[in-house]
Amino acid sequence: MSKSILMTSSILLAAAVAIGAFGAHGLKSHFSAEMMQIYKTGVEYHFYHALGLMLIGVVAISFPSKLLKWSAVFLAAGILLFSGSLYVLSITGIKWLGAVTPAGGISFIVGWVLLLVVVLKDFTVK
Repeated sequence: MSKSILMTSSILLAAAVAIGAFGAHGLKSHFSAEMMQIYKTGVEYHFYHALGLMLIGVVAISFPSKLLKWSAVFLAAGILLFSGSLYVLSITGIKWLGAVTPAGGISFIVGWVLLLVVVLKDFTVK
């Protein structure tokens, strides 16, 4: 389980670098300041949560748990929904895509809460 989480996190981090560079170098001159900020927000949350996914993969090495798997699934889904909707919104200007973004935010929250549950349940202070 931890290997697949770490692989997914590595792929998502590489994608975040590529998407961020594409925005900074390829799209900047085509975007309004507002759309560029929306795009940057997508990239930032993409990075934060892909790094969080890596953390979950590392934790899963010592504490394998179905809840950690679900935590990883929710963070990955959040990246796709939250950041993905912001990328498409900023590129296309289709405003209704903003309605998808909160579903990604909820996925992020669920993923982090599941990690908290694992910590409370499985970690002991020595």
